[in-house]
Amino acid sequence: MPRFPAPRVADIAPFHVMELLARAQALEASGRDIVHLEVGEPDFPTPAPIVAAAQASIADGRVFYTPALGLPALRQAIADFYRTRHGVEVGASRIVVTAGASGALLLALACLASPGGEWLLTDPGYPCNRHFVRSFEGVPVGIPVGAENSFQPTLDDLAAHWNERSVGALLATPANPTGTLIEPERLAAIADFIRARQGALIVDEIYLGLTFDSDAQTALALGDDLFVVNSFSKYFGMTGWRLGWLVVPEAFVRAIEKLAQNLFIAPSTPAQHAALAAFAPDTIALLEERRAEFRRRRDFMAPALESLGFRITARPDGAFYLYADCSALTADSERFAHELLEEAGVALTPGLDFGSHRPQQHVRIALTTSVERLGEAVERIRAFVGRR
Repeated sequence: MPRFPAPRVADIAPFHVMELLARAQALEASGRDIVHLEVGEPDFPTPAPIVAAAQASIADGRVFYTPALGLPALRQAIADFYRTRHGVEVGASRIVVTAGASGALLLALACLASPGGEWLLTDPGYPCNRHFVRSFEGVPVGIPVGAENSFQPTLDDLAAHWNERSVGALLATPANPTGTLIEPERLAAIADFIRARQGALIVDEIYLGLTFDSDAQTALALGDDLFVVNSFSKYFGMTGWRLGWLVVPEAFVRAIEKLAQNLFIAPSTPAQHAALAAFAPDTIALLEERRAEFRRRRDFMAPALESLGFRITARPDGAFYLYADCSALTADSERFAHELLEEAGVALTPGLDFGSHRPQQHVRIALTTSVERLGEAVERIRAFVGRR
């Protein structure tokens, strides 16, 4: 037996929200009623046409390996979706179907990261991104971002953190935990900056379908040299199916294919056949109704939290999160979250999971339950803070 794991493992933190979720589930098992606002998973079931497509493919015996890059029909369907939804032409040959967005990020970084090479990421940001970089011996470099710039980096931020060791940036729009977008002009300037330095830009767009006021522009409109990640999990409601995709510059397709063959063999075959129904008009109509419901939840919950003493310092443009400043209520968001769970039965995520830039004064609230349950959470939090 080895005496210890590889040194990189010491730099990879646990996903704290999953531990809080485990405690919430234990309380539920003991009979407590818990309002779940912690995990970023839509509460809606997978649309029926997607489930039916999976069932039909299994019944027909279509359960064998697909090509490593995914079913050709699904790659083409994704390309068609970019054209009809976003007005961007993307060749199906550049689309790689993956084992979730996590699989897409792993493939991109396995291809691009090198020992000691620095990757710029936002702080706060999705925690797994920095751990993905570290897993391939890269060095994650957090850019502190705040409400003054909608928790997104500026060109000046990139310039201040870029050096001779920098090889790329991994950005998200809309972002987790804040739900904010990078404006197209700002993202274009960042892309030009990185391009001029022969760096790589990976853009995480897994919440792109869940923007509230209009369809956000995909980064693919900025050029064919970006790596763009998306997923069937969030907008399409297929979290447990573990299916996503990666759009790759043409010159990198073969490298990504070799990695996919070795790391994953192929994405889930039943999930791929199911996803072919994700773009059907009836499915999209249902998903658009759900998008409107997430907006309704945001518009209910943001002012309700502010009435309790939280501050929503950057209004989310998409996703299903509120990143709330709780400093008027506590000096320690982690302790606050655990006490709120134990005493009031409301589970939310402390800022600790998302980086080191002022995590103690922020919590993330996931709008992944009904307005009625959100209202119940508000009343429980009101009573909880009233007792403090």
